[in-house]
Amino acid sequence: MTLLDMLAKSAGRVPHRPALVFRERRLSYSELQAGARRVGALLPTLGVRRGDRVVLVLPNAPEFGVGYFGILAAGAAVVPLNPLLKAEEVHFILEDSRPAAMVCLAMTYPLLQGARRGLGRHIPVLALDPIASGLESGDIAWGAAETLPQAAPSPLAAEDVAACLYTSGTTGRPKGAMLSHRNLLANIQSFQEILAVTETDVFLTVLPMFHAFAATVMFLEPLSVGATIVVEPRFAPELILKAIALHRVTLFAGVPTMFAVLAGLPRPAADLSAWRLCISGGAPLPPAILEAFEAKYGVPIFEGYGPTECAPVLTVNPPRGLRKIGSVGPAIPQVELRIVDDAGAPVPVGQVGEIVARGPNVMQGYWNRPEETAEVLRDGWYHTGDLGRVDSDGYYTIVDRKTDLILVGGLNVYPREVELVLADHPAVMEAAVIGMPDPARGEAPKALVVLREGQRADPQELLQWCRQRLANYKVPRAIALVPSLPKTVTGKILKTELRRAGEAPRKAGTPAG
Repeated sequence: MTLLDMLAKSAGRVPHRPALVFRERRLSYSELQAGARRVGALLPTLGVRRGDRVVLVLPNAPEFGVGYFGILAAGAAVVPLNPLLKAEEVHFILEDSRPAAMVCLAMTYPLLQGARRGLGRHIPVLALDPIASGLESGDIAWGAAETLPQAAPSPLAAEDVAACLYTSGTTGRPKGAMLSHRNLLANIQSFQEILAVTETDVFLTVLPMFHAFAATVMFLEPLSVGATIVVEPRFAPELILKAIALHRVTLFAGVPTMFAVLAGLPRPAADLSAWRLCISGGAPLPPAILEAFEAKYGVPIFEGYGPTECAPVLTVNPPRGLRKIGSVGPAIPQVELRIVDDAGAPVPVGQVGEIVARGPNVMQGYWNRPEETAEVLRDGWYHTGDLGRVDSDGYYTIVDRKTDLILVGGLNVYPREVELVLADHPAVMEAAVIGMPDPARGEAPKALVVLREGQRADPQELLQWCRQRLANYKVPRAIALVPSLPKTVTGKILKTELRRAGEAPRKAGTPAG
């Protein structure tokens, strides 16, 4: 079975149900399938063949689904990119992935024009607008070749690469994680067992669908059961709450900063009674944010975890089972997890080590990066680079990134622990802790803190707050108040940028339990 088979099954069962809704626009399952087949027929005219890669640069819109499945219908792999990237960033990915073509809207066409300059070869573009003017020679628009017959989907195998997802590059140049149809379908099936969603559910997708989290949980997952996806291109909190009421949304997924903003808003008078659950991922969710949100809306948040390379979900607190706030839950079905030391040996329950995973959802490898692939895929296990621990019930807690560990006089300081203490202060919106050079101890923690709007606190007050709650060696040696923190699109704080700005060392930590 492939993702195309999955869509065909839903389209055959609920052809007239809305698959994608954007404001006043509705795209039914039969229309989505027909549009994808048309794209699948147009792409071969641009030279796309089975096994090629095709770049997709679109915001959250119904056309994203048409382009995504259209690329698959041509027998190619989707390379979805952030439309907010700069031309130079896209240029690097074009050089690395060597796509046969690109798919966009007129609004993202200038980005691709600039990105392909200087490549030494022409990469043709298909614009999904009915009429797209100003296209360069060799590029075509959706309305081209009106008499073109709808081609049958290109034959695909479950092991064919369906998507090549470029990681955020928080540790350097991004790499393309190759996920097969089998990888993605396995993750969809496992997550479905936990969520128990049905075709009557309505998902609100504001997370960018080019990213692994939304692509699986909020795009492919609902399409697999014939549910409806309401898409919003950006997080405007008042509009999000309005859409939840208007469309009778049942499921919303977000990153912690979104839940923090929603928790700070007045609860609208609109009917939100259909809303039954939320999923948080992309970054650790502070318990204080979860509690404030749930107190206001009465909708539970279930936190999960997983890297792009695992399609991406590895764990989630089960809606129909025990929820442990502060943990990311147990492994989902078909996924096996371990906590190991630097030698790859399992560590006892409750001790800190690296999280490793194996299962049918784990990627085939990084595109054209055999050394990097061998580094993370060892003896059948994917090494996440995340430090965590597991309790006696099999629930996992993320401690930190291995590379974020701070060594203070030989003692381990996990920035996440310090950040949670700071986040508990009533004036603190969010915090990031990094290691800075220290002549006496090698490293010392430094905190960068964003205050809540209208709240006041000075660094000395925050330091005293930490001293009352942390061992002395964990207390930041300095706290700086900043207006914002640099983040990825899924809310992960870009500590590489913070370290670079502060000339902090970049190194891999060693978990000591």
